[in-house]
This record gives sequence, structure tokens and C-alpha cells, in this order.
Amino acid sequence: MLLAIDTSAGTTVAVVDRERGILAEHSTADTRSHAEVIGTLIRASLDDAGIAVTDLSGVAAGMGPGPFTGLRVGIAAARAFAVGAGKPVVPIASHDAIAFGLGLGADDPVVIATDARRRELFYSVYRGTDDAGLPVRTLGPALAKAAELELPAGHRLIEATEVSAGALGMLAETLYANGRAFAPDEPLYLRSPDVTLSAGPKRVTS
Repeated sequence: MLLAIDTSAGTTVAVVDRERGILAEHSTADTRSHAEVIGTLIRASLDDAGIAVTDLSGVAAGMGPGPFTGLRVGIAAARAFAVGAGKPVVPIASHDAIAFGLGLGADDPVVIATDARRRELFYSVYRGTDDAGLPVRTLGPALAKAAELELPAGHRLIEATEVSAGALGMLAETLYANGRAFAPDEPLYLRSPDVTLSAGPKRVTS
């Protein structure tokens, strides 16, 4: 049983079980309130699922791609919760969760795209699913100008505005059940943050 958290678009939290599916899920599409709502959504999901923290086997964290400020809130929350609960973190690529939630067929090529702001898109290319029903990514995640994104022949575009934490958690459960690797434990920012520290201390003059 997993607590799943993703803030690559809005903020979404779910509790999932491999056998029983999605037990509870709460989300908001607001892309500016991640830090304010994440704790409330975690508590609501656990309460609605009737699950104690000790019942969980781990925490699935959406690793993006996503804008720096929003994405890091969810990853930090997942890691902090996992440390406090004594549970492992399971990293999952957010686009893979979107593709998994679509219920793609074996030969169902799609391009998943999410808003990267600045008239740009994060995108990933999939050829369909494997024999376990897991999405097979052939390219990405990558960043492109929205006006310049070209679809590979035969692919359809899915422009997603949110990521389901329920789908993310169930993808993690399915990967584990089939002995597949999780995503690398590194955030997929794909772009430097808007605000950075200066290279050195500022010179002070009288």
C-alpha cells in the first residue's frame, strides 16, 4: 500500500493498494498553492482511505518533468513523510503515470505533453505498452517550444493538465509486481530555476 504524491502540474495525493486499487485521492489544479495544500491533501487521503501511516509500505513520488518551484514541493514532502514514517520513497516519472492512466494498448503510440510555461511544453513519446500493460517510453522527457513540437508519424498528442496520484501509485505497484525498475531518484526539472544564487558575495562599498 502506497501514499502517492505529485506536484508536477497541480497538487495531487492518493492512497493506493495493489489489489484494491485507488482507495482515496484528493487534488487541486492550482499551480501556485502546492506548499499550502500538500499537508491537507495528505491528511485527507489517509483519513478517507482509513489507513494509518504504519499500514503503508512506501511513498510514491512524482519526479516530473515539471516547473522547478512546484515540483520540488511534492518531492520534498514525499521524502520528509517517508523519513518520518520510516518508509522508502518510490520515484516515478510523472509522464509515465499519465500514460499508464490512459490505459493504452500494446500498439497505441502517443505523445504526452504538459505545460512548462514560457510557451514551452514538457513532452514524452510512447509507442504503447508492454506485455505487463506498462507504458513504453521511446523518447523524453524533453522540453520544446509549444509551436515547434512535432509529432512522430502515427502518434496522437495528449495534452495533460494534471497528473493523477492514483495512477502514479498504481504504476508504482505494477512496476514492483512485475520486477521492473522505478525511475531514477532525481527530479526532472529540464530547465534551470528562475531564481538562482549569485556566484559570490556582493562587494560592499562605503
